[in-house]
Amino acid sequence: MRLRALAKINLGLDVLRKREDGYHELRMIMQTINMYDQLDIEISKTPGIKITTNLPFIPVNESNLVYKAAKLLMDEFQVEQGITVDLQKFIPVAAGMAGGSSDAAATMIGVNRLFGLGLSVKELMERGVKIGADVPYCLLRGTALAEGIGDKLRALPACPDCYVLIGKPAISVSTKFVYENLHANELEYHPEIDKMLDAIQWHNLNKIADCMGNVLETVTIPHYPVIQKIKDHMKEHGALNAMMSGSGPTVFGLFDDKATAENACEALRESRLARTVFLTTVFNNGGRRK
Repeated sequence: MRLRALAKINLGLDVLRKREDGYHELRMIMQTINMYDQLDIEISKTPGIKITTNLPFIPVNESNLVYKAAKLLMDEFQVEQGITVDLQKFIPVAAGMAGGSSDAAATMIGVNRLFGLGLSVKELMERGVKIGADVPYCLLRGTALAEGIGDKLRALPACPDCYVLIGKPAISVSTKFVYENLHANELEYHPEIDKMLDAIQWHNLNKIADCMGNVLETVTIPHYPVIQKIKDHMKEHGALNAMMSGSGPTVFGLFDDKATAENACEALRESRLARTVFLTTVFNNGGRRK
């Protein structure tokens, strides 16, 4: 079975407070985009989980989220056969785009289908949170409001069609580092999530762009100023708005015009500000577009 594990961006990311359990209370609007890793999953007669990948620094043992996701379901349903997973990574690693979580979600879908486990998406989501907070969203996909630690999800009307320019500089950012250095109770700025929800409801791309905001930028950008340079570059070349996704360092810009987006993409490549430059579109599950 060949599956696509799609990347996500955060159209809005707010941190309300730090909880007593050490996690942060979040309020985010998540959006899947047409950028993906590819997984080929096969049943093997030999028991166990074998992973191969195109990137030598990606672990292929039990520390890989693909391994954890497969093991979770195979242990619960006492699957005696094994599987092999060939993971081709294209989503940047440690980039705020949920690549690992999306790989885990795709693995759960694959194992569920291959072994006929009969689990619904909701049932997979209930199990996926044990792997990581972003896994339930990566199973749901599309446009969604995420609350709690990111595990409380509400599907939203589809985001308007638009072009998404991705720029990731030649750095990686630790999510742990960002949250440890975020002073959630001292934040002076919070993005207007409720206004963005209205803009999505009314299918208004310009207002969505106006409401974009990410409080984690207050930590990441001072440590990595190149992120701000990429944001400014995208806006100077016609982006409706540009923002860091998740804890970074990936920056995305939204465009309503293909030619402008293509020109901005080429200009970003020439600037050498970003190592990974990729132009794509938003991904929407069918049936929720207004």
